[in-house]
Amino acid sequence: MRDAFVRTLMELAKEDKKIELVTGDLGFGVLKPFWEQLPDQFTNAGIAEQNMTSLAAGMALEGKTVFTYSIGNFPTLRCLEQIRNDCAYHRANVKIVCVGGGFVYGSLGMSHQATEDLAVMRALPDVVVMAPGDLVEAEECTKAIARYQGTGYLRLGRGGERRIHKRLDGFEIGKAVKVHDGERVVIFSTGAIFDEVADAYEMLVKKGYRPAVYTFPTVKPIDTQIIEQCSKAYEWIVTVEEHNVVAGFGSAVAEIMAEMNGRAARLMRIGLQDEYNILVGNQKYLRGQYKLDGKSIANEIEKNLSCVEREY
Repeated sequence: MRDAFVRTLMELAKEDKKIELVTGDLGFGVLKPFWEQLPDQFTNAGIAEQNMTSLAAGMALEGKTVFTYSIGNFPTLRCLEQIRNDCAYHRANVKIVCVGGGFVYGSLGMSHQATEDLAVMRALPDVVVMAPGDLVEAEECTKAIARYQGTGYLRLGRGGERRIHKRLDGFEIGKAVKVHDGERVVIFSTGAIFDEVADAYEMLVKKGYRPAVYTFPTVKPIDTQIIEQCSKAYEWIVTVEEHNVVAGFGSAVAEIMAEMNGRAARLMRIGLQDEYNILVGNQKYLRGQYKLDGKSIANEIEKNLSCVEREY
């Protein structure tokens, strides 16, 4: 995803000289082509994310479209006050980019793991929050958030994510993307955890289930229409996120369902269960430890469906 983002942003920046990229002294391996080809549109703000964000706000208020770039929690939680007061309040054209959402930087400990970022960023008024699930979604999200007039947040994986879609026509901020039709249960996924959702889907199909699957590259504004449709068409909605279940993607879905009339579906939220990760290891290992791997997701869904069958 990281490479797809940089490649897409370079294409956009070559066409639009108002686009600027500001890094917090990170990402030099992947950003090198950008600063070599577009040196006048690139700034290294140093290891000073709060200053980086205020700098970006000032540039945006002078007419620029500014992308700030760092890893994990550094472009969000470390400089939340600057995002809130300098960017969001003024609807400044600043796009905050996190590379390594969730457990990507798991070997560096919880300080580097972005597991509350979706909740925090979606709580800021008028801020768009995006978390693409594959390379194609990453490209489309980059284009869409660059066009968006105001402050936005783009949460990326790091690299090696699967390609879900061959192409996406008519991509829009705020619209979910159908991956599979199905029956009884529908899985909603946001972000790079889709790798595990894809594995869970295959496991469930082999066991005779046929879940529908949607990805939500936009967490805010969320696709209310799809949520309402699925709430009436399925027995279960399952949300999957590499993030705390409190106030995250699943909570955003729950908010819509709670205000609905006539819904049939029950909600199951899969994510971190309101806890800090105390383990150290790579992303795959940590997903397994916290039951966010494909097998655990499939088992949890099968368990709930089996319980319903026994009730009848």
